[in-house]
Amino acid sequence: MTAITRKYIGTKDFYKTVLTMVVPMILQMMVTNLVSLIDNVMVGSLGTEPMSGVSIVNQFVFVFNITLFGATAGPSIFGAQFFGKGDYEGQKYTLRYRLAVCTAFIMLASAIAVVFGPRLISLFISSESSSQQRDAIMTNGRQYLRIIKYSFIPFGIGQAYASVIRECGHTKAPMAAAMSAVGINVLLDWCFIFGRLGCPAMGVKGAAWATVIAKCVEAAIMIVWAHVHTDRIGCVRGLFRGFRIPPRLAVDITKKGIPMLVNEFLWSLGMSVVMQCYSVRSTDVVAARNICSTITNLFNSVYAQMGACIAIIVGAKLGANELKEARDTDNKLLFFAVAAAAAVGLVTLPLAPVFPMLYNTESGVRSLAAYMIVIQALAMPLLSYTNACYFTLRSGGKTGITFLFDFGFTWLIMIPLAAFLAYFTKLDIRIVFAVVTFSEIFKVIIGYFMVKSDLWVNNIVNNEN
Repeated sequence: MTAITRKYIGTKDFYKTVLTMVVPMILQMMVTNLVSLIDNVMVGSLGTEPMSGVSIVNQFVFVFNITLFGATAGPSIFGAQFFGKGDYEGQKYTLRYRLAVCTAFIMLASAIAVVFGPRLISLFISSESSSQQRDAIMTNGRQYLRIIKYSFIPFGIGQAYASVIRECGHTKAPMAAAMSAVGINVLLDWCFIFGRLGCPAMGVKGAAWATVIAKCVEAAIMIVWAHVHTDRIGCVRGLFRGFRIPPRLAVDITKKGIPMLVNEFLWSLGMSVVMQCYSVRSTDVVAARNICSTITNLFNSVYAQMGACIAIIVGAKLGANELKEARDTDNKLLFFAVAAAAAVGLVTLPLAPVFPMLYNTESGVRSLAAYMIVIQALAMPLLSYTNACYFTLRSGGKTGITFLFDFGFTWLIMIPLAAFLAYFTKLDIRIVFAVVTFSEIFKVIIGYFMVKSDLWVNNIVNNEN
């Protein structure tokens, strides 16, 4: 082995350990995204307007989901390092913190959905749409939002438990919960949307109720599993015997967590703003982007969960004070993440012209969706690398840097670029989409130098109680 291959290529045992952890995580996310795919295909069979209404609301659900991920990310940094240190009491405090902050955001998101939902939906409806189209999209969007907001509760609590289960190295339980939820969701979609097995045909409302019920089942399975297997998830012992969190630790988690929470919120909001920029061109663009994101999110699960795996494995080594090993492991995981994304991108390409055919929509929408899928597939290695860099920086508690890395790029480069091209030029939407997507190359360069600097290589729980 040359010095370069030793730096980036691991042993068989290394990949066995990584795959044992990450494959169930990938399958869990893929299965979860498969639910969205099935929802989209079934709702898409109702027509372009119902699909657009659901797609717009799912932009808000996406912001909530990612923000909640950010809310658990700060405590998870400490949780992973506490686990590596063998301090289960410290890990328990981080779980309590996660449950408290998730509950707060569930209440906040529900209030926003009730008060501002219709106004937010209207922002994504193109002014070029006919009044009949606008009314149909608004009606379907409001119907879907009224029900889907109830899924915030099981998703939020389930996210807190899933994060602590994964950082303990048990990734199969969340995967099994997600798979169970998919089966239920598919069956209920079929029954509730189209009125099968004696159920009323509820259209988009049926899709929403199916998702809510499936999320409840998924969360219940993870919660019960964690409390039954206290020998594996030691931090849940005595979890609700009081709800004390040491003030010093709470302050430290908050300091590290706020940049990540704000970052995830602003990043997800930024992605919605980019989507809104595209939507000013036509309603067809909203529908095409929805089709594209549904299939690419399924395959993006690979690099997304590789990043989460980096946070767990590298974070545990940092917590155990194995700093040199953490750096070496991270190099190999970064390379593996990019290689895996490149392979997945090649698999996605042949599906580009095929997948849009599943939707009951216009040929122009299908053609645009196919083009967007190709662009996203080609960009997967870039997206994988920047995602891995983000989680590397996060594993060492450098949340202020990750904030600048993620938020700064999105709001200072991507959004101004998308807004300028969409509002102030007459460039074809295909060119606009490609230019905005491949602007990720700037983030790749920034991420490379940040990771290479080793500023993330530090133990943040060495002196924690």
